[in-house]
Amino acid sequence: MSQANVDLVVGQFESTNARQFTGVMDAWTDDVVLIVNDDLGPFSTSLTGKPAVGEWFGDWFRQFAKDYRFDIEEALDAGDDVVVVAHHHGSGRRSGAAVERRAAYVFSVREGRIAQIELWLHEHARDAALEAAGLSA
Repeated sequence: MSQANVDLVVGQFESTNARQFTGVMDAWTDDVVLIVNDDLGPFSTSLTGKPAVGEWFGDWFRQFAKDYRFDIEEALDAGDDVVVVAHHHGSGRRSGAAVERRAAYVFSVREGRIAQIELWLHEHARDAALEAAGLSA
């Protein structure tokens, strides 16, 4: 089942890059939890439920032009969790300024759907995600 979890999470990123947001949300449980760690300023939060989590991601994406995308650098099986390291890049919607950042996530999967998403964007994001998933850095 672990490879199925990795495939589910990678598929969610593919749907995001294709701007198929209904497909993204279909991968989530109704009570999905989003935990955004303190390194995102006003975007840092903890939210529960598809509507709230979907709105947060919608607000995030509205800041960027249509070229904004995620390239997965790593997708690691951690049992019920999947650790993802992704390179975000594109341009600002209004400014056109180049945007580039590396992020790490832990996706927790329950009964074939994503039940929790935890996100880090700081310099040691990968290490934080590995530790949260019980893997060594």
